[in-house]
Amino acid sequence: MNLTVQVEDVSKSFGSRPVLRHVSLEVESGQIYGLIGPSGAGKTTLVKLLVGMDLPDSGTVRVLDTKVPNLDLLQSIGYMAQSDALYTELTGAENLKFFASLFKLNKAEQAARIAYAAELVKLTNELSKKVGAYSGGMKRRLSLAIALIQNPKLLILDEPTVGIDPELRLQVWNELIRLKEREGKTILVTTHVMDEAGRCDRLAMVREGRIIAHGTPDSLMKLYDADSLEGVFLQAGGSGR
Repeated sequence: MNLTVQVEDVSKSFGSRPVLRHVSLEVESGQIYGLIGPSGAGKTTLVKLLVGMDLPDSGTVRVLDTKVPNLDLLQSIGYMAQSDALYTELTGAENLKFFASLFKLNKAEQAARIAYAAELVKLTNELSKKVGAYSGGMKRRLSLAIALIQNPKLLILDEPTVGIDPELRLQVWNELIRLKEREGKTILVTTHVMDEAGRCDRLAMVREGRIIAHGTPDSLMKLYDADSLEGVFLQAGGSGR
């Protein structure tokens, strides 16, 4: 079994407040892995540990067989945070060019990746506008384009479709599935949207800093004797936004 992500007995606290408690997680290569759970469960903290933005208090995190944090590893990870981190005084095109310049891409590769990512999120005709004039949904779409810019081996997406209309959300997910099936990419996504969770190969349910169950969507429905993932979510103590 080829693993892209390995989390072993990780705990993390902020001050006296435990956020993650002895979390272990394995994500196979070429898989879409979903993290679901209520707000404040610890999903975003776990994602930040995978990228190296935070350090665990105990336990180990390995991504692409490399211990995190590792600066060179960021060349292979596309990360979309829950909060947009964009330069609002620059245009969409300038944002994409800036982030593309951080990676080992020549000018032709940069241009090709920018065109692909902008078209995927339907921003090609909006790239000349300053990001400060973008709607919230447009900013989310630009953040997703940036996460894809360097053609990463691993995509880590923290609630990527919040604020995106249903038609574009479907298109984004169809592309994520294509990236998995045709390009062998590994994708880890957090979501509150249960139909998105149903598109994942495997899910981990996070609650109060622990993984309380994991498996395929079908196996979780059997485990909780539920006829939908919404039922699983509610029975496990989840609550939507």
